[in-house]
Amino acid sequence: MLTFTSQQLYAWVAMFIWPATRVLALIATAPPFGSASVPMLVKVLLGLAISTVIAPDVPVPAALDPTSMAGILILLQQLLIGASMGLAMRVVFAAVEAAGELTSSTMGLSFAAFFDPQTQGRTSVVSQLFSLLATMVFLSLNGHLILLQVMAESFHTLPISAAPMTTEGFHQLALWGAKLFSMGLQMSLPLLIALLITNFALGILTRAAPQLNLFGIGFSITMLAGFILIGFGLPYMLTPMQRFLSDGIEMVRLLGSVPSVNALPKP
Repeated sequence: MLTFTSQQLYAWVAMFIWPATRVLALIATAPPFGSASVPMLVKVLLGLAISTVIAPDVPVPAALDPTSMAGILILLQQLLIGASMGLAMRVVFAAVEAAGELTSSTMGLSFAAFFDPQTQGRTSVVSQLFSLLATMVFLSLNGHLILLQVMAESFHTLPISAAPMTTEGFHQLALWGAKLFSMGLQMSLPLLIALLITNFALGILTRAAPQLNLFGIGFSITMLAGFILIGFGLPYMLTPMQRFLSDGIEMVRLLGSVPSVNALPKP
């Protein structure tokens, strides 16, 4: 007859539920896994599959009841760690979308917005284009695999324990979130300057020929110039995107106190 003690049962449950919480929290928030276009069932099954693979190698506190107050606090701690890692990666994609919003507004396409199923909100067409480009670059560089690797390594450098968490990681995450606007501005600045020069030229042209209808031709010229500039500038956006994605992986590594492993190559 197969028998086991309550301590053994607690150890088996804890060996799976605590790592799975960190993994599921990261998948729910980090792109591209956390996209709303990915079905919830796929996210859950993927998180459980990854947890099943890495759980036997994860050190967990011995003989601790997962249903006790200490066990619930550990569960919340793992949820917070995983969500923080995913949010750090999400900041990079938000910066790319912000660059698209700035470019779209300068082109005069701020009205050309639609409901984005990935972010569950209103987004411009240029912002959606930049977001898809960032996702393709991230996947082509195996960033999703590196992200999962860093998360798996974090169980050894930031092990599951009942010890209280420090606030240093959250302080670094707040500072990283503040860089969202600077990264978005850096990516869109060449396009903004070129479009600003175009508007200056239109203003001079209108001053020289007052009979021209600025509102009639200005919008068309600005929008056409914006599309031409985006077409010429897309190949050059790969370098800053790659650098920002690499910085995002490094921030996830910092939050998990993971030594540098196979980080995305910086240009």
